[in-house]
Amino acid sequence: MEEQLLLGAAEKIPGGGGDGESLVLREVKKQVCLAGPLIVGYLLQNVVQMISVMFVGHLGELALSSASVATSFAAVTGFSLLFGMACSLDTLCGQAFGAGQHHMVGVYKQRAMVVLGLASVPVAALWAYTGKILLFFGQDPEIAAGAGSYIRWMIPTLFVYGPLQCQVRFLQTQSLVVPVMLSSGATALSHVLVCWVLVYKLRMGSKGAAVANAVSFLTNLSILALYVRLSPSCRTTWTGFSRQAFHGLLGFLKLAVPSALMVCMEWGSFELLVLLSGLLPNPKLEAAVLSICLNTNAFASMVPLGLGGAISTRVSNELGAGRPQAARLAARVVMRGSSCSWCATCGGTPTATSRRWPPTLPG
Repeated sequence: MEEQLLLGAAEKIPGGGGDGESLVLREVKKQVCLAGPLIVGYLLQNVVQMISVMFVGHLGELALSSASVATSFAAVTGFSLLFGMACSLDTLCGQAFGAGQHHMVGVYKQRAMVVLGLASVPVAALWAYTGKILLFFGQDPEIAAGAGSYIRWMIPTLFVYGPLQCQVRFLQTQSLVVPVMLSSGATALSHVLVCWVLVYKLRMGSKGAAVANAVSFLTNLSILALYVRLSPSCRTTWTGFSRQAFHGLLGFLKLAVPSALMVCMEWGSFELLVLLSGLLPNPKLEAAVLSICLNTNAFASMVPLGLGGAISTRVSNELGAGRPQAARLAARVVMRGSSCSWCATCGGTPTATSRRWPPTLPG
């Protein structure tokens, strides 16, 4: 039945004719070339904060549980908000690129950076009082104090994370996903050294691990910005800063706010478990263990996230180019591919988690 739907959609594409099956295979290849690097790139971006928490885990049970709660609070109140708002670029930049309005791709990116920068200010103010907020909701006093200290040192990360996501979406909607993967890989490798220097050599402890996130995200952002500036592939989409970025901010928010709400609710449903674990009888141990479990689960979620990024690019490009039937074919192809990846993920996760996975809890 699914094969008939795919072939039926392919035959309706202008120029498709009886070559429906080859159009499906062509679409599959396009999505694989997009989704593969995106999945790896998202995994490597996600591993940065995980490495920081692993380094903190060697400092003691209290330090690990505090960093875990702080990371979850940061994800719910800050990173999910910026990530969701940046997702609106999948539609705006993707359709502009597909329609041949290449200069607007860069304008939309700048507009998103302005909005995300402004949105980061109240979030940073909220993070400054995280310790008191957690204490108000009944968290263990020691964990609340440690989490408040850790997240305050993560505030610089907030102002780097937004522009980084805008750069990623800017390149993704042009199908330039390999640079994203390579820059994320270089950042993840260097992050281990950055954490080691800040945590142990400079004796900053958990504060050093928090600062390391900002350093590594800034490194990733700098690599991508340099690529955009020098690469011939971005010559038509990035023409420099423009005053147009400050126009149409309200229109951008109409798309960005619902997108952010969807991501916040999705991320929050998981991360709130770590925050609630702080209310259990042994909060230090419970928060640390649950954080490790959710970090493992986050790896599995990168597969559908990469597929989602690929289909967002394909559909928005085709709609921008005025080819709705091709967009429909792309959507049907990824729906079938996502079901296969779901089966593979469900089979692989128990195998991965059955082995002993670092970091081990102290003691």
